[in-house]
Amino acid sequence: MTSIRLTRPTLEVIKVLMASTPDSPAWGLKICDEADLGSGTVYPILDRLGQHGWVTSYKESEPHPGRPPRRYYELTASGRAQASESIAAREARRTRRWGVAEGVA
Repeated sequence: MTSIRLTRPTLEVIKVLMASTPDSPAWGLKICDEADLGSGTVYPILDRLGQHGWVTSYKESEPHPGRPPRRYYELTASGRAQASESIAAREARRTRRWGVAEGVA
């Protein structure tokens, strides 16, 4: 399994991708808007996730006058599993590190 550093921006992009569905796919601007990140941050993350096999993309097939076709992004089955596993491991580390301190007032 290839490890990807889960920075906050990367996590935000992954959250958008995990929430997308075939009926509501994620494309570049939508990811930027929902993750509250600029394109200069989002597209390198998408490229990196793609290089690691976590994300695949495809062009919109239906024509839309007045704008170029969108490029849709989705997590691969392997990418979804690895992202879920990595997020769970990250949360477990955070809980071990900060769990005791959170209960102290």
